[in-house]
Amino acid sequence: MTANFLIGLREGLEAVLVVVLLLAYLKKSGRTHLYPRIFAGVGVAVAISLAFGAILTFGPRGLTFEAQEAIGGGLSILAVGFVTWMVFWMATASRTMASDLRGKVDTAADGSSWALVLVAALAVGREGLETALFLWAATRATGETWEPLLGAGLGILVAVGLGVLLHRGAVRINLSKFFTWTGAALIVVAGGVLAYGVHDLQEAGMVPGLHNLAFDVSHIISPSGFLGTLLKGVFNFSPATTWLEAIVWVLYVVPVMFIYLRRVNAVKPPQAAVQPAEATA
Repeated sequence: MTANFLIGLREGLEAVLVVVLLLAYLKKSGRTHLYPRIFAGVGVAVAISLAFGAILTFGPRGLTFEAQEAIGGGLSILAVGFVTWMVFWMATASRTMASDLRGKVDTAADGSSWALVLVAALAVGREGLETALFLWAATRATGETWEPLLGAGLGILVAVGLGVLLHRGAVRINLSKFFTWTGAALIVVAGGVLAYGVHDLQEAGMVPGLHNLAFDVSHIISPSGFLGTLLKGVFNFSPATTWLEAIVWVLYVVPVMFIYLRRVNAVKPPQAAVQPAEATA
C-alpha cells in the first residue's frame, strides 16, 4: 500500500498544483468567472483516466494466459518509461511551470469557451493517465486489487487536501525537496515494476530464463507472510527472482538513480517552496 500511496500522492499533487496555479492566476487577473471551465476540464481528465484504468483492468480478461502476460509485461515496461520521464521532467520543468501555464491560460481565455477546458484537461489528464497505467502495473506486480487502489486513493485525497490548503494560503510546502525524495523513491518502485514486467514476458514465453533463479529466499521470506507482503507492496520484491529480473533491476535503478540525483543537484529552483501568497495570489 505504501508504494501506491506514494504514487497517488505524488501524481495527485502534481495535478493539484496545476489546478491551484490555474485558479490563482485567474483570480489574480480578475477572471474568476472562468473557474467552472477549469473544473470542467478536471472532470473530463478524471473521467478519461478512470475509463483508461477500466480498459486496462477488464480488457485483457478474455485472452489466453500467455497473451495476458505478454500485454501485462509490455504495459508494465511502458508504465516504467512514462514514470521515468515524469520524474525527470518534474525535476527540470518546475522552474517554468507557472509561467507556461499563465501563457496557456491567456491564450485560451481569449479563444473559445472550450479552449480553457482543454488546457485544464490536458494538464491534469497527463498525470491521470500516468497514474492509471503505473497503478495498474503495480497492482499486477503485487497480485492485490483493493489494497493498492486504497493506498493510491488515500494518496490522492491527501494531495487534494494539500491543494485546498495551498489555495487558501494555510500551508507552505518545500516542493523541491518533496519531488526530489518522492522521485528517488519512485525510481526504486519502478525498478520493481520493470522486473515484474520482465517476469510477465518470461511467463508468456517471449523471454527466456523463467527457471534460472538468481536467488530464492522463499524459505526465509514467505511470499504470503507479513514481511514478504510488505516488501512486495513497497518494492515489488519477489523472494524468488530470476537472473534476468535481477539484472534488469540493477541496470535500471543504479544508472537512473545516479543520473537523476545529478540532474536534481544541477537544477536548483530559485524558489523551492510554495508560499501561501503564491497559492492565493
